[in-house]
Amino acid sequence: MAAGFMRFIYNILFTAGFLLSAPYYFLKMWRRGNWRKNFRQRFGHYGSAIRAAITNSDVIWFHAVSVGEVNICTQLIKALEPRLPKLKIVVSTTTTTGMAELEKRLPSHILKIYYPVDFRRCVRRALAVFHPVAIILVEAEIWPNFLWRAGELGIPVFMVNARLSERSYAGYKRWGLLFRPIFAQFAGVGCQNEADAARLRELGCRPEAVRVVGNLKYDAAQLTERRMVDVAALLKQIGVPDNAQIIVGGSTHAGEERILASVYARLRKRFPNLFLVLVPRHFERAQDAGRDVASTGLKIIFKTQLTASSSYKPGEIDCLIVNTTGELRFFYERADIVFVGKSLTAEGGQNPIEPGALGKAIVFGPNMQNFAAIAAELVRRQGARIVQNEADLEHALEELLTDSAKREAMGRNALSVVQENLGAVERTIQMLAENLSARGIQVLSAGPKPH
Repeated sequence: MAAGFMRFIYNILFTAGFLLSAPYYFLKMWRRGNWRKNFRQRFGHYGSAIRAAITNSDVIWFHAVSVGEVNICTQLIKALEPRLPKLKIVVSTTTTTGMAELEKRLPSHILKIYYPVDFRRCVRRALAVFHPVAIILVEAEIWPNFLWRAGELGIPVFMVNARLSERSYAGYKRWGLLFRPIFAQFAGVGCQNEADAARLRELGCRPEAVRVVGNLKYDAAQLTERRMVDVAALLKQIGVPDNAQIIVGGSTHAGEERILASVYARLRKRFPNLFLVLVPRHFERAQDAGRDVASTGLKIIFKTQLTASSSYKPGEIDCLIVNTTGELRFFYERADIVFVGKSLTAEGGQNPIEPGALGKAIVFGPNMQNFAAIAAELVRRQGARIVQNEADLEHALEELLTDSAKREAMGRNALSVVQENLGAVERTIQMLAENLSARGIQVLSAGPKPH
């Protein structure tokens, strides 16, 4: 009775929330572009081509919310696919940027779709089309109607790379009547650390279903990708000397570009070969970021303004703003110092593992809640430095630009942290393989190494 009432309340609240927030999200999709393509999939309508592709096939469904989860999902699929010879892999995402990454990283025989909005009719349509033998969610992506319907159909659901922020944990605990039965139905949960495992057990996950496997983002940072942009040639094109010291602000959020630009403008008086590269977390913010940077007096150029014939003299450009997606890693490779965004003027933080895997000196603000354990370990091992404000950031950057030995030592320490935490993919694959085999799904005992 209580469960039925909670479902009723959830659907009322979800519908109201969807209607109120829809204008914001539609605007966001419009700004990112390419939103019309396969738009109906978001409401559980999948075309005849997709239906034909899964005819007479057993499906395993992966879900990766956006770009960060796509990187992890790619690793898992490459490692697991050779061990599932009789299954058709379908992978969903929520964002257009996530879809672009899926199409870039995974071969055409793997179906890429949009995840349905969590209305009962939408999720029923979607699950009726695919009726997967298993669903694998990357990180804690909890949509009740989808998971309730999966449970009604007897579909086992797994969660990998599971972590819970303080805010999420408090929210799920507060609404325990709604979420405890959902957490209890997970067939397997791969957690990043024991603290997350304890929280998930407390929220209702069965103890025997929970396993600590480590953080998949360490392995995802090791992805060998086809080089998509020649950063050295691009910087040379805009007049940046080969011996320039490069600061890269990665995944920056509103307010951080202005701070970095102001600090850079002051530091350049002491370090004339300094150059600034900014990569906003959301490329549709690039124009706003550009206005903030230009307001400090710096001369900017957007990456999309460059053509094969573009050529600038040294000093003509002060700052490159990267308004394209999926290329941050390549700019990190050229950096002398990396600032990790969403940590100074916003909360949550972005992924510090990628620059750590490249052996870069890392600086971030105090707000790294989404990567708290990783950030703490990097700081403890002297592979990263926390700054509290603009003045602190300027002091840290000045110190690192002056002392190359300290900069290089930080990079080595960060790389060591990453290397010591590899292996989560294999442990996760083992957890999934054991569970799937126990349900009668053929899983080969070993497959070739992912390439």
